[in-house]
Amino acid sequence: MLLVKKKILIGMTGGIACYKIPILVRALKKEKAEVKIVMTEAATKFITPLTLETVSENPVAIDMFEPKSYIATRHIDLSEWADVNLIAPATANCLGKIASGISDDLLTTVICATTTDTIFSPAMNVHMWENKITQRNIQILKDIGYLFIDPAEGEMACKHYGVGRMPEPEDLLVELVKHLTKKQTRSVKKKAY
Repeated sequence: MLLVKKKILIGMTGGIACYKIPILVRALKKEKAEVKIVMTEAATKFITPLTLETVSENPVAIDMFEPKSYIATRHIDLSEWADVNLIAPATANCLGKIASGISDDLLTTVICATTTDTIFSPAMNVHMWENKITQRNIQILKDIGYLFIDPAEGEMACKHYGVGRMPEPEDLLVELVKHLTKKQTRSVKKKAY
């Protein structure tokens, strides 16, 4: 159990690759990680919050101002909870908003408020991935310390072929384990001095 008590916040944006996230969440739970999920409204068009609540065993956060149970500092609470944030799938829209400092929904506001590592797993059409604006936004985010799991090459839902597919859940799991293990090793070394 490599992820015992590790807290992972998954931010989901609106892309067909959302279907891979329940598989990832189940794998994380098998490794004894705690998982919370924040979805954009667009993500809920691809997969239901109920599915993710079932596999994560936690409520899914969507609205900035939840009508039934309003919590004024919800974005701060979520931003301080996690050991790592994984934005998957990360759409071109999401990357652009965060690179521009736009916080207009719960997910982008959580990321704006967080001080922990955030890893993006982009997923989009090959032409969107190769777009100069998308690549500029990715470079901006990398330059200020955000981390990325590169998209895979293959056939896409739109029948195009190229780079832009979100990696498979098992590949995302490996990357999260590597990141959290490396981070833990760095913390132990700091304490030793």
